[in-house]
Amino acid sequence: MQMFKDKRHISPKTRRLYAIFELLHTLADFVAAFSFLVGSILFLWSDTETAAIWLFIFGSVFFCLKPTLKLIREMKLLSIGDTEDLAERFEP
Repeated sequence: MQMFKDKRHISPKTRRLYAIFELLHTLADFVAAFSFLVGSILFLWSDTETAAIWLFIFGSVFFCLKPTLKLIREMKLLSIGDTEDLAERFEP
């Protein structure tokens, strides 16, 4: 379920903002996945276990960053558009 009305195509400013946040979200995906992949490989040898653990923590931070980026994007898009639609959707 989408929380907010789709406002990414309202203006060039919203399209640019949406594109930037999509790029950041994809970058966070790659960093998290790469960290887990390298961490998993490093976990095969006991000498590199500590580095592997830190890569897992680093990857986890980027997995947490993903919903944060989406929330920031939605709030910025909401601030650009009108709030009446949002208020109407949440009326009982």
